Amino acid sequence: MPQAMNKAYLLVLCSYVMALVAASFVLFLTPDLHLLLRILIADVAGTVVVFIFSLLYKNSSFYDPYWSIVPLFILLYMLFHSTANDWIREILVSSIIILWGLRLTINWLYTWKGLDHIDWRYTLLKEKSGIFWMPVNFFGIHLIPTIIVFMACTPVYSVTVSGTNQLNFLDIAAFCLGLFSVWIEFQADRELHQFRSVRIDSSQVLNTGLWSWCRHPNYLGELGFWTSVFLFGAASGNGFNLLTISGLTIMLLLFIFVSIPLIEDKLSVDKPGYHQYKARTFSLLPLSRILGNPFS
Repeated sequence: MPQAMNKAYLLVLCSYVMALVAASFVLFLTPDLHLLLRILIADVAGTVVVFIFSLLYKNSSFYDPYWSIVPLFILLYMLFHSTANDWIREILVSSIIILWGLRLTINWLYTWKGLDHIDWRYTLLKEKSGIFWMPVNFFGIHLIPTIIVFMACTPVYSVTVSGTNQLNFLDIAAFCLGLFSVWIEFQADRELHQFRSVRIDSSQVLNTGLWSWCRHPNYLGELGFWTSVFLFGAASGNGFNLLTISGLTIMLLLFIFVSIPLIEDKLSVDKPGYHQYKARTFSLLPLSRILGNPFS
């Protein structure tokens, strides 16, 4: 591994260790608050630390692994405070979240090019926001995603603390959906990496494998994962509430109305054949090889 990458990974590791210290300090200072509120405040404190590093090194991609790492710590902290009687449900949801977090973090390690690499979306936001880049950077890239992920993780509270139901068929459905969704993400990334290694030029379009069923199988898997977490909470008996429903809904809206349109606009410019690919495939529904795209 090049020395520059060693330094980059070390700096990211340092930022996350300091974020963990800040979060732990907040948890230590707030023993009397509700568990979810304590976790949220600690989560925000960790986000601020990572944001400071992104400013110091002028690279908002410091935040990228936060999406996959923090849910693991939220899970562990809730398990530490568990009062649930059904440990099987805890094992099921934990295994799905750990598999998802490890896969996504490893994929980030594999694709990140170092301190000189900044996600193209951040560069675009910086160009468009102009003098408002600082608040856009903090709220749009760091804080709001942190809050969305926190909300999407709240069903775990129902599983570990407040749930009353015994293991039931909805748990099995949630586990199967979660496992399948993580596999979809893994396979979609695997096919994408293989395609990039053999393509002749960057204007080529990946339209085979999972990518022939829909245009964003990786996002489909991601949304399937968060739906799985929500279903675990619902299965527990106390996880179908405004907070958990809002978390899943906002996550769905984020991908459907922000992430997907943003990347499709870019791909339509970068890849001349993308319009034809778009005309014959669904965005998320994996039905393109069966139905084509009736909306084209």
